[in-house]
Order: sequence, then C-alpha cells, then structure tokens
Amino acid sequence: MAVKFFGQFMVEKGVVSREDLLKAVELQDFVNIKFGEMARSMGLLTDADIERIHEAQRSEDLRFGDMSIKLGILTEDQLKEVLAKQKSTHLYIGEALVKVGAIQADDLPGYLDAFKIDQAPYMIEKVAIPDGVPDPKVWEAAADLTYKMFTRIVNLTFKPGQCVVIQKMEPNDTIVSMNLTGQVKAQYLLSVSSGVRKLIAKAILKEDDVTNETDEVLDDTVMEFMNIVCGNIAAKAVQLGKTIGIVPPEVLDVRGKGVHIPEGGMGLLFPLYVADEQVELGIFLKPA
Repeated sequence: MAVKFFGQFMVEKGVVSREDLLKAVELQDFVNIKFGEMARSMGLLTDADIERIHEAQRSEDLRFGDMSIKLGILTEDQLKEVLAKQKSTHLYIGEALVKVGAIQADDLPGYLDAFKIDQAPYMIEKVAIPDGVPDPKVWEAAADLTYKMFTRIVNLTFKPGQCVVIQKMEPNDTIVSMNLTGQVKAQYLLSVSSGVRKLIAKAILKEDDVTNETDEVLDDTVMEFMNIVCGNIAAKAVQLGKTIGIVPPEVLDVRGKGVHIPEGGMGLLFPLYVADEQVELGIFLKPA
C-alpha cells in the first residue's frame, strides 16, 4: 500500500521499531482526548449530555461541538474554551515519538519533510468523482458522510483515497450492501476487515470488548452503522434535489469472489486507508 501514516513510514524506513511506535500511539491515546471527554473534565458536560449529543449526531450531519450548541447544552464561548484547551494539549505522533525517546527532536522536521514528499502523489484535497458519472454531487456527499460517520461514530483513523471506477469489489472479511431506490438507483456497499468490524461493533453496542460476540451480532452492527450512514445520505440527497429511498441492508455471502457491478451499471470505489486493516466504500450505479 503506497498510502501510509507517518508512524508506518518511520517503521518501514527503519527509523523506529514497531515497539517504539506502539509506545508513541499509547501516549497519544492517553493525551489526546475527544471533545466530549475534554468538556466533561472541565465540568461542562455530563455523561448523559455526551450520550444525547452522540445520538443526535447519528441523524444529522453536525460536529460534536456544533450539535452541543444546537441542543442548547453548550454556549459558543464554552465551545471556544474547550477547543482552545484541546488544541493546546494535542500531541502529534512525531512529537510522541520524541517523548518516548524513539527519535531526537532536532531530527523530526527532516523526517516530516521526507514523509510529505513520499505521500505527495497520494494526497487528495476532496472527494473527486470521475467525469461522466451521473449525479456526482450525490456520490460526493455519500462518500463525505461515510467518512464523517466513520470518524464520529467509530472513531476510525484513516486516509481517504481517490475515487476510481471499477468492475468488481474485491473480497473482504465482511461486505454489507444496501439498495438505494427512488430518483437515484444504486447499491451502497461497505467492505471491512475483521478488525474494523470489531471497532464498528464496539461503537454501536457501546462496549469496550466484543471478543465474545457472535459473527451474527458483529454483522448486525455493521448493518446498523450502514442504516445510520445511508439515512444521512438520503437526507442530504433531498437538499440536492434528489429523492432516495433505502431498504434494509444485508450481508453478502460472496465466498471469496467479491462483488461484480450489475450489467450495464457503473462501479465507484472509495478506499479508506487504515493501518493494518482494510475498508472500502463501493457505490454501484444501476442502469436506468
């Protein structure tokens, strides 16, 4: 995989060991707390407030802080106060590697420059739908909302890849599908590896450990996540002048064969690059 994170880059270059990177990531996780947790530590939010905001975010495309204001839980001044504290305490992975003694502070800028050069060919400013694809604004919004929900609900760290036209979605541990009906007809697919499926399950079930959950339960959580995402996509489509209906999702039994686009249709693939895992969003446009 050409797209990588700074930590991966440093390990591949032999600058740091995997053990050093793990220590740095653990330090990051300890220092960098979410907005809601920061606000709670400042006495501005309760657990019930955080839960209420998270639930509201599942049905409306708003960031946590903006939703807290809309619900009347935080004021604008309180929002700015939390954001300022978050920014002042944020620890980047390069800084974390310095703090755990893996690299010297004076060497960090050079490594960052080398990483930027290495990754420059793969950086994208925004989702770009290939020319000739019908309803590009709808699919741009669909990808954008999928990314947002992975970030907000699943707390997944990823880098979005460029959208490409495909004939087939390759096999993965779990592929879930939902048909979109109405003025825009398509098949929305999420392809996830087992580790990401567990992250989704933890978020949906609100559990720290899902090791003992059955495959059926884990698959159900991916379908529930898809319901949330596609509900938001349908709402956004209305704003774009299109009516989209959604039907219950299903887990596809592709048995290592992947998923082919429908005859006469078009397949769009949006890769999400995740360290040591695999996630893809597929949108298969159906013929009119």
